[in-house]
Amino acid sequence: MIVVSYLCMIIGSLLVLLASIGILRMPDVFMRASVVTKAATLGSGFLLAGTAFYFNELTITVKAIAIIFFVFVTGPVGAHLLGRAAYFTRDKLWKGTVKDELKGMYDRQEHYLHSERTEKKKEEEKDKQ
Repeated sequence: MIVVSYLCMIIGSLLVLLASIGILRMPDVFMRASVVTKAATLGSGFLLAGTAFYFNELTITVKAIAIIFFVFVTGPVGAHLLGRAAYFTRDKLWKGTVKDELKGMYDRQEHYLHSERTEKKKEEEKDKQ
């Protein structure tokens, strides 16, 4: 179990290192959030799994599993909300961004994000009248 523990901790440490490098290397907030969320979430999961394997006690294992679950649920949600807030406050996209699928979909006066489906329904309602 010690070997599995060390292996999990090494993988987790490398993923957290990758996340920290991603913060420095990525050009805009959206890419940074994506890289950091994926790498840091997996990295912390592996570190906690390594801790659970190392101590091999039920109470520590249950706590590690609970923390892993919490991190895996809240990390991506938090990154999504930060990305959404950055987009709505018009944070600049990277100059190499090919397509902005949300362009023109956000109504700044009503603070509402329209979808293509919503727009099609509105057009259908107008056609019926």
